[in-house]
Amino acid sequence: MSSTLTPSASPLSPLPTPGSALHERSVAQLADGLRRREFSAVEAARHFLDRIDAHASLGAFLALDADATLAQARAADARIADGTAGPLEGVPIAHKDVFVTRDFPTTAGSRMLAGYRSPFDATVVEKLAQAGAVTLGKLSCDEFAMGSANGSVAVPAAGTGAVTPVQNPWDTARVPGGSSGGSAAAVAARLAPAATGTDTGGSIRQPASFCGITGIKPTYGRASRHGMVAYASSLDQAGPMARSAEDCALLLSALAGPDPDRDSTSLDRPAEDFGRDLGASLAGLRIGVPAEFFGDDLADDVRAPLQEALRTYERLGATLVEVRLPLTKLAIPTYYVIAPAEASSNLSRYDGVKFGHRAQDFADLESMYRRSRTEGFGDEVRRRILIGTYVLSHGYYDAYYLQAQKLRRMIADDFQKAFAACDLIAGPVAPTVAWRQDEHARDPLADYLADIFTLPASLAGLPGMSLPAGTGAHGMPVGLQLIGNYFAEARLLNAAHRFQQETDFHLRTPHGF
Repeated sequence: MSSTLTPSASPLSPLPTPGSALHERSVAQLADGLRRREFSAVEAARHFLDRIDAHASLGAFLALDADATLAQARAADARIADGTAGPLEGVPIAHKDVFVTRDFPTTAGSRMLAGYRSPFDATVVEKLAQAGAVTLGKLSCDEFAMGSANGSVAVPAAGTGAVTPVQNPWDTARVPGGSSGGSAAAVAARLAPAATGTDTGGSIRQPASFCGITGIKPTYGRASRHGMVAYASSLDQAGPMARSAEDCALLLSALAGPDPDRDSTSLDRPAEDFGRDLGASLAGLRIGVPAEFFGDDLADDVRAPLQEALRTYERLGATLVEVRLPLTKLAIPTYYVIAPAEASSNLSRYDGVKFGHRAQDFADLESMYRRSRTEGFGDEVRRRILIGTYVLSHGYYDAYYLQAQKLRRMIADDFQKAFAACDLIAGPVAPTVAWRQDEHARDPLADYLADIFTLPASLAGLPGMSLPAGTGAHGMPVGLQLIGNYFAEARLLNAAHRFQQETDFHLRTPHGF
């Protein structure tokens, strides 16, 4: 079935009446309403800006500029009026603060980049703007995208003046996940219909799971990394976060595509309609279920809704197949060698000389470097830089970094063996539901271990997504992870869409929002 901007016909997702609140509408429904001139882009932008202001205590946004947003909205209204509207014309979205933007400051959640203004837009931002999207603001994230809980952000939240971790809208005492926690919280709380995120080791999928929304990490290279503040270059990948698979398909179709002149890692594959298969039958679809994903590491309150989700897929015509991913547990040490090594290299540019924070008090060039980096980087960033520098140092490169790269190749090979027996792989996103804000405060390793189910696909460069599949302890959302083979985004999105036509988990809203 071809993807259109017509809302799903599912009885669980009825088309809102023209008088309904705009934040209750999906991306597809907003685009349709704008095209029909039921409301203007300016009205939509103002509606969401008012909601953002009313829920500033959530800490989801780091930068807002109403004048810039409304100027973009007026330009969108003009294009709608003259018949040159793009597929997302006038739809408000927000960007994770690792994508550089001309109209808004970019900090990557770090004091190191406080006040930085980019002279250009990231390719992902540029492509979405070309499709007509209107930027609401920049979203909070772990500093330089390093974290699993959005607890390492080091710059003040918009509207509060305080440095604060983002709160999970389902329970404000709990984390939203990271590093794209601001993106997930904003979409879950209906402060934005959609947002961009980045996924290095699970940073789209895990916060999407914790906040009860849908998010997809495409195949590595599908989306340009130009203008994305780098963490680990061989792993970082941009993707959309929204309420539904239908919305994610619309957004991914707009933001993906080759960028050979500006990103040498972007794939030479033409842009495509990722919603082209939405609604197709799942009869004959083989879903692999790895035993390693359902072991003792998985909490019972997460296991139960996932097992029910798999039964739903069986009712839809899919066949469950047992597969093996034997190196799953080695994904954590592999990732936490490779990613810090790349971070150590990427973040060496922040030395206080050309740009970034510069210390005020120093005696010579060496002390300026040392003081600037100590003041500018937070604890988690410094920890990963030190790990990365260590594993790249003489005498340890072969023992750690080279061995990790070999394991990475073996993990990718395991997936290919599994895909010989199945079309998609299903499992948990995280071992537990979102934890309390103070639960892992003194144990960073606990955050690292929470990535066990998302890291393998990241290391292999495979597309993966999270979709709401039920609730666990304390009524917190549980996400189902679907992993596809390279370039299988359309198949993933259809599988998620068919599930969402049968369930209403993606339509549920946190109390008070």
